[in-house]
Amino acid sequence: MNIGQALAMLDAFASVGVTAFDLTLTSLEGEPRRFNPNHSIDDLRRSIGLMLEDAERDQQNVIIRPRSKTATLIQLDDLTSETAGKLAPLSFMVLLTSPGNCQAWIAVKDAPAQKEAAKEFARKLRKGAGADPTATGATRIAGSLNFKTKYAPAFPLVEISHTNPGNIVSLAELEKAGLLAAEEASLPPASVPRRMVPPKPATARKWPDYQQSLEGAPKKPDSTPDRSMADFMWCKWAIERGWSIDETAAQLLEISAKAQENASRGDKGYALLTAGNAAKAVDRDRARHPSAGSSPRHG
Repeated sequence: MNIGQALAMLDAFASVGVTAFDLTLTSLEGEPRRFNPNHSIDDLRRSIGLMLEDAERDQQNVIIRPRSKTATLIQLDDLTSETAGKLAPLSFMVLLTSPGNCQAWIAVKDAPAQKEAAKEFARKLRKGAGADPTATGATRIAGSLNFKTKYAPAFPLVEISHTNPGNIVSLAELEKAGLLAAEEASLPPASVPRRMVPPKPATARKWPDYQQSLEGAPKKPDSTPDRSMADFMWCKWAIERGWSIDETAAQLLEISAKAQENASRGDKGYALLTAGNAAKAVDRDRARHPSAGSSPRHG
């Protein structure tokens, strides 16, 4: 471990307006072990030394998701060293997460504020940069070991390879660099059927309470909730309220530590598959009880 690297990473995030992080600890197999939302950057600075020591002893990954109110942060993951080098002038930080595998972070001052437009902008930037399109915005902290079974026993150290503190770019700069992919029509994956039930008006819909799904999920042998079942039930409640499969899958990636970790490990279909299976369950319920309608009771 390298505490200096971890503190330097926190400083780089602070330089572009980050004041808090969602913190997740995961096992060697990628299973969530702890989730702490909205962890202040000052608290993390004070506790990171002991946290890295414990994580190294227990072979756990320390994963942070930054929260900034002054800039839009885009994670460009699964980059070659050459591509990361080309992106360095536009980035405020570049990481080496494993041998030959880099990650660049770009802060944008005038990215779209509306949620769907912001997601589309991030998609275009990732595609234009040749990055992983399923990056979740969560990353292993520098100075920690990257615990994956494929690296055992020589787990690589996550390191900062470049920083440019306070570097916040504009849409115009990204366009000039040719990093925004052209518009294209998107087709839904053929493996997940789309439901034809007309959605409720957006103003009438609310997301279910994810914490309620965690508390109601069956317990595993170690007394922690079965997060797969929690994710499934939350998706089912969301579908019942009229959210689409795509909307539900996207929101699950925002709130579920398991969905985020699966995406970071390359399981690009977990959230969409969970939402699709939940939709099928809702359809089966409605077929068995056609007069019951949808339930608004959850969360």
